[in-house]
Amino acid sequence: MTHPPLATPRLMGLYLRLTCVPAIWGGTFIAGRIVSAHVPAASAAFIRFVLASLALLLALHLSHGLRTLTQITRRQLLGTMALGATGILAYNLFFFHALANMPAGRTSLIVALNPAITLLAAAVLLGERLSPIRWLGVGLALLGVWIVVTHGDLSQLMSSVGQGELSMLGAVCAWAAYTLIGRRVLQGLSPLLATLWASMWGALFLGVLAVRDLPTLPSSAFTASVWASLVFLGVLGTAVGFVWYYEGITKLGAARTVVFNNLVPIFGVLLGWLVLDESVSTSVILGGGMAIAGIFLVNRVKASPPN
Repeated sequence: MTHPPLATPRLMGLYLRLTCVPAIWGGTFIAGRIVSAHVPAASAAFIRFVLASLALLLALHLSHGLRTLTQITRRQLLGTMALGATGILAYNLFFFHALANMPAGRTSLIVALNPAITLLAAAVLLGERLSPIRWLGVGLALLGVWIVVTHGDLSQLMSSVGQGELSMLGAVCAWAAYTLIGRRVLQGLSPLLATLWASMWGALFLGVLAVRDLPTLPSSAFTASVWASLVFLGVLGTAVGFVWYYEGITKLGAARTVVFNNLVPIFGVLLGWLVLDESVSTSVILGGGMAIAGIFLVNRVKASPPN
């Protein structure tokens, strides 16, 4: 009989860090909302991933040494380029554009569609079979986000969808592509190294787009709150969150770790209310609760031992 691991101080510390990860990722919507009010999407994302790449380089140096940076095959290099194009370039352009047009809390709830859309894409494109309970989770998540987007009036979907909602749907699709590509790219490549290369590719792609914006951006746009938000997005939201999350996967297994993702929309709505004074309507509570319940069902997989 297998017994659960004892609650040692080291394990309790890991659980504390894993609880901080969704809080950090929920906070990225608030930071993104602050930045998007002053800085164009391409420039904001470019600065974010320059900072993220530097932080990830430091993490690689401390964990495996910088010499491992070049231990990558040509196929893996092309794969990380695809990751940079989808999960970094496309996702962040959509992400910042959405936050420039809608509240952070509502945006974080639409992101709750990520697991559902990824599973649907895997079923349609890769022929993966979904269990009935996962189909139920996908349906609940879709219905919950539908309630949030329409403010509770399900008949007003088309009139309720604006630039922000469409941009966030684009971000969800970009992340689904990133996830599915990552399944193959991560074979034989550490998650840290894959994310570092993806971040560097993404920063390069974003830099090409940001060239037209940065020279004309007034220095007054980069206030203390904007810089603090960019550092939060790059260092905490990307580098620290990633390292802690994959530490959980390594020590607890993917099934136990992925459950913590369910807390991201909750922190997004809560922090939007606390920090940005965003209203929390009945439709947000009801739809958000349904979306989060759907995520739990989607992620309800048999726990695997730590790998």
